[in-house]
Amino acid sequence: MLSAHCEITVNHGWPGWVRNAITRYLHRLGREIQSDMERGAPVRTGRLRAGLYHEVNRGQLRVGVRNVPYWSTVEFGSGPHEIRPVTKRALHWPGARHPVNRVWHPGTPAQPFMRPALYKRRGRL
Repeated sequence: MLSAHCEITVNHGWPGWVRNAITRYLHRLGREIQSDMERGAPVRTGRLRAGLYHEVNRGQLRVGVRNVPYWSTVEFGSGPHEIRPVTKRALHWPGARHPVNRVWHPGTPAQPFMRPALYKRRGRL
């Protein structure tokens, strides 16, 4: 008579191991994307670059810019537009001959720094 014996051991901690591995991967990916955004961001005052961040929460990676409201104008540019005073009756700046009640701005070209970092083809992390 032939007899066979089989023993199966189940590691009940595997969901935690998988979750931790995914979290580590997302942190590495986030650091790499943030680093690419920092390299691509134009620097005048450094505020835009200082506002870049990445975070991992509940298995989700989020990258972006904090507390820099003009980031989208830098990323996408702006078309020609009129500038009017908000709190005063006229606009004035150093070097202007006289105050004016409106100015025509020609627009700004886009300087993408987020999209190239996000769409970059990445090898194995």
